[in-house]
Amino acid sequence: MNKERLYLYDTTLRDGAQTQGVQFSAREKHQITAVLDGLGLDYIEGGWPGANPTDTDFFADKPTTRATFTAFGMTKRLGRSAENDDVLAAVVNAGTSAVCLVGKAHDFHVTTALGITLDENVENIRASFAHLTDHGREGLFDAEHFFDGYMANPAYALEAIHAAHEAGARWVVLCDTNGGTLPDEIGQIVTDVIASGIPGTHLAIHTHNDTENAVAGSLAALRAGVRQIQGTLNGLGERCGNANLTTLIPTLLLKEPYASQFDIGVTAQALTGLRRASRVLDDILNRVPAKQAAYVGASAFAHKSGLHASAIAKDPSTYEHVDPAAVGNMRIVPMSNQAGQSNLRARLADAGIEVAPGDPALARIVERIKEKEAQGYAYDTAQASFEMLARAELGLLPNFFEVKRYRVTVERRRNKRNQMVSISEAVVVTKVQGEKFLNVSESLGPDGSDRGPVNALARALAKDLGPYQAIIDDIELVDFKVRITGGGTEAVTRVIIDSEDGQGNRWSTVGVSANIVDASFDALIDAINWKLIRDGATP
Repeated sequence: MNKERLYLYDTTLRDGAQTQGVQFSAREKHQITAVLDGLGLDYIEGGWPGANPTDTDFFADKPTTRATFTAFGMTKRLGRSAENDDVLAAVVNAGTSAVCLVGKAHDFHVTTALGITLDENVENIRASFAHLTDHGREGLFDAEHFFDGYMANPAYALEAIHAAHEAGARWVVLCDTNGGTLPDEIGQIVTDVIASGIPGTHLAIHTHNDTENAVAGSLAALRAGVRQIQGTLNGLGERCGNANLTTLIPTLLLKEPYASQFDIGVTAQALTGLRRASRVLDDILNRVPAKQAAYVGASAFAHKSGLHASAIAKDPSTYEHVDPAAVGNMRIVPMSNQAGQSNLRARLADAGIEVAPGDPALARIVERIKEKEAQGYAYDTAQASFEMLARAELGLLPNFFEVKRYRVTVERRRNKRNQMVSISEAVVVTKVQGEKFLNVSESLGPDGSDRGPVNALARALAKDLGPYQAIIDDIELVDFKVRITGGGTEAVTRVIIDSEDGQGNRWSTVGVSANIVDASFDALIDAINWKLIRDGATP
């Protein structure tokens, strides 16, 4: 059966940049563009040339992409011809083959926000897209507030989008700008639009996630007939975000009826890089990845219940709707005091450790876990530390290095600008294959600010481990969480550290102590040991 072509349009660099706290540099936009292009998306919207210095610089050195690189702007303003509107000219002069222009499709916004007549707005839309057509550009009309406008005044909303379509716009993008339209409403309105004379092959959907329905609304529009879906990587976007392409792409490629009906241009091979693409964006933004994100989250294929783990060991499809490897993710069977030997054997197998059912070591490991969790440890979110504990009980934990001592100091002083600053310094003495190493490190970041005593410790510990240094050089601490367990004189500190290496492997370790630095150091040691074991280091 021949599949219909469905086009995917990414607006991470423009709409995603409107996320609170997000600001891309031109260099970062180049990095993200390469990631998006590698996934196989059809359109990449680069931003609004002329609207700000970053976008102007980015388009002046715009990337070469397989995807259709697109500039964003707005329809011409009243009192100017399309040929003489400087704002429109900046977008057209960006030299992209496709141009997306936003315009009003809601009568309330036309008269209140723009302060012009309804007819004047329609003429601005028509003239703008006629201008793009004359210049040989592929035009997209972002019909802003379309769904709200249709529900308030369907005749005018249709008049606005028909003006763009008839003037030559390749795509009419139906925007749920406020994010309040529910999927059933979206599906019915798209059906009405197609019945009005604009074919679904010229319609796109652009949803926001203010009711947690952006993905569902996009799929409803697809079922109703649109053939382009717009969204952002990791669901970035203003307020609650946009439709999440990290969720939509695997759904379209792996789920029926979409997988059989549509060709989205993303290959099965490219899909295996989805989790990595999601992580790259989070790294650029210095954001902690959402563990419970669909498909790509660290918990998306985590099975804590013993009953679930037992079934997973027999057939993963019992509790997994897709193969985690298909999206570049992995199965995790975390250990906790809720779990039994089914979880334990499954988790050990994932670590490459085969233990026969009934082996007495299994009971010892389970009891050891329960004892440690009673002290404040949490192994359901620290799989690497669980593996270290299990290996120790099984006699399979290599002795790569020994920490002889460490010291951390924190000094508060005035710098040369007479500002009070904190400086942390760590000294770590290790013994590797009979040789002692003394490493000293400060915690200053690239901007000269203090990153704290744990950062200094991590740097010193990983500064020189002799023959193992090449293996651990690419370790990066990506998250650090502190919890206080218990209370009063019995309170202890639990530290969970997330680490990642250059290959995109991510692992979590835990440390517990009344002293936050001691707890952190224990977690750091587990993190390095896990990396050495995973990469096949020889003790």
